[in-house]
Amino acid sequence: MKLLLSVTVLLAFLAAYFIYTPLPPTVSEPWKLMLLDATLRTIVKVNDVAHTLGLSNHVDVLNYAFGNLGAPETKSSEDVQVSDTAFAGVQVLVFQSTLKSEGKKRGVVYVHGGGWALGTTRRGFYNLLGRQMAKDLDAVIVSVEYRLVPNVRFPVPYEDVLLATKHFLQPEVLARYKVDPDRVGISGDSAGGNLAAAVAQQISIDDSVSVKFKVQALLYPVLQALDFNTPSYQQNQYMPILHRKVMVQFWLEYLGTNPSHLQAMLVNNHTALDVTQVEAVRAKVDWTALLPATLQKQHKPVVQVHGSSKILEELPALLDTRAAPLLAERDVLARLPQAYILTCEHDVLRDDGLMYGKRLQDAGVAVEQDHYEDGFHGCIFFTSWPMYSSVGLRALENYITWLQKNL
Repeated sequence: MKLLLSVTVLLAFLAAYFIYTPLPPTVSEPWKLMLLDATLRTIVKVNDVAHTLGLSNHVDVLNYAFGNLGAPETKSSEDVQVSDTAFAGVQVLVFQSTLKSEGKKRGVVYVHGGGWALGTTRRGFYNLLGRQMAKDLDAVIVSVEYRLVPNVRFPVPYEDVLLATKHFLQPEVLARYKVDPDRVGISGDSAGGNLAAAVAQQISIDDSVSVKFKVQALLYPVLQALDFNTPSYQQNQYMPILHRKVMVQFWLEYLGTNPSHLQAMLVNNHTALDVTQVEAVRAKVDWTALLPATLQKQHKPVVQVHGSSKILEELPALLDTRAAPLLAERDVLARLPQAYILTCEHDVLRDDGLMYGKRLQDAGVAVEQDHYEDGFHGCIFFTSWPMYSSVGLRALENYITWLQKNL
């Protein structure tokens, strides 16, 4: 009996040690976030072992788990008709409200996140989100199933989203789905926010596209890979759900380069003062000018005097606005529709979204910055048991409310 009790106490101690992660007191429901982080770390370990043993690709287990978080929903319901189809050869899921409205419906192109490597709208929380948006907005939601890393690399995911978007924006296609061409928007979260922002920029300057977006709504978007030491990257580098190192790894996988560049990029060697390729864009990622002093706090810019130009020579996409929308020229930004940008205090990507909002405002674009002091990356999907989070409920409600008012 004593042995059993001792083993039980030891296992409980080890479990508590594994689960516990020091978190800021302002984060929403920290113990739930710790449990989720422990679950994700376990999945990552299983994924690493499976990859090492040659049982799966290095993202297969992650993708399975990521896609199945949340209740599976695959069929049409009384409120929402769901179609799995293709636009211009790109797979999409179309969620159509079945409400008998008098006029035409809103339309939204949605781009899911997942580091360009994970996620699907066919099941899990992205499926639930598509359904809720279609129902609450009385809308047609086109969620793009772009091809994923490592099967493809940049610019393929961007090109997939652009192709599907241009197909949907054709007047005859909008008419088929009974969508008002004056009430179409684009939205996405995280890496999907990256793709949504880049596609919105291209649509705004493409004179061959007659229907333009009325709004863009970006949820904690990733928008640049030149500075991995912004205040939010420094402050939140070990925060669940997205560590700084993991974000750099996602970038390296997306752009298809040597993972050995990881450490150099973590310390900004790729943008050192002697790397002349970045001179023309430094001001576009200068957080000392683009962020309010309250968010800069005690953090200092990390600028190396000597670095490696080899990284930018191998990765010219780091300066490509299709990959890094924050680097767009002012005249491109000025043509964009009004924006909603959701950011979270406890997220490495916080400053990407805030800097983009500032650059848009400076270019004359109306922007609503919706910032959550108790928020964390991905919080908008933690809205049901067992992943319920109060900040997630508030964020989701405010996001849909903004679309209702502005689209």
